[in-house]
Amino acid sequence: MSSREKPLRIVSIGGGTGLSALLQGLKKYARPTGGEDGRVAAPVIEVTAVVTVTDDGGSSGRLRREFEVLPPGDIRSCMVALSEDETLLARLFQYRFQSGAGLKGHSFGNLFLTALTRVTGDFHEAVKVSSEVLRIVGAIYPATAKNIVLEAVLENGRRVTGETKISKSRSRISRIHLRPARCLPLPDTLEAIAKADLITFGPGSLFTSVIPNLLVQGMPEAIRKSDAIKAYFVNLMWQPGETMNFRASDHIRAIYNHAGRGLLDYAIVNTAPVRPSLRRKYLSQEVHPVEVDLEALNRLGVELVVGNLLHESSTVKHDPEAVSMVALRLAKKGRSRRNNIARKSLWKRN
Repeated sequence: MSSREKPLRIVSIGGGTGLSALLQGLKKYARPTGGEDGRVAAPVIEVTAVVTVTDDGGSSGRLRREFEVLPPGDIRSCMVALSEDETLLARLFQYRFQSGAGLKGHSFGNLFLTALTRVTGDFHEAVKVSSEVLRIVGAIYPATAKNIVLEAVLENGRRVTGETKISKSRSRISRIHLRPARCLPLPDTLEAIAKADLITFGPGSLFTSVIPNLLVQGMPEAIRKSDAIKAYFVNLMWQPGETMNFRASDHIRAIYNHAGRGLLDYAIVNTAPVRPSLRRKYLSQEVHPVEVDLEALNRLGVELVVGNLLHESSTVKHDPEAVSMVALRLAKKGRSRRNNIARKSLWKRN
């Protein structure tokens, strides 16, 4: 990228540890860098995270019930992922109390965001101030400022309310809803989507981290209207309670069933095998790697990006470096597409 080019704009939508992994990988491209002539070069990208706010478990759930604030946990993790350095402050935000009446189980960052929300009177403002404290490279917005609850309709017809209960359900999920249904995105979110070169979804829990963002009123329409490339990072493994027996195409169909067909341009899938010892560990929960059913994906009209996206430790996760490199390549394609659209529009006006 030449010094005169504006940074590529990436909007990443999701929640949980999957989104944090992508943001962690993108972080180094969002920092100003030193050029060969000693001058400071502009960042390669500008990154915006749009994070779901339906969590009702653990520390976030307790704070939500006791103080009527939006759940801070997923946003806290994204802030730490985008913090400029792994500083003491970033580690402090992730610190979780192991004992203490009323404190056990809470993370310091969750308490900080809750206290700041009470001081400022606005959760979004608390996120902005906390982001400045952590010196994050990018912007983080809650999917909506409304205090919403997730509800699922299961395949057996039963309704389940609350993200925690939904993620523990045994019957397959047919559809999810937000309560109240009337909730709007932040204006800053809509502006970021309109200007984006790339909009990503996931990786992360399909029904409790990705799709809830698409149920916020106006979000699917804003995403469709944007000239950005839209890409979904398909999960690596089945998720108990949410996506057991799901193939890659089932993930795409679920997104289309909730937000309308044709929302996505690309599906990003892992084709590297999980090592046998780790597969055996997951087999104890009857969990398998997500099957990449190429023909079905092609019929859904999405282009594929395939490759080794694995980071294997004690669990199977997306590799931050691998997924960020994919995002960077797609953002460059998105910028080219936007430029072509702008040139055609200018030619028609003249």
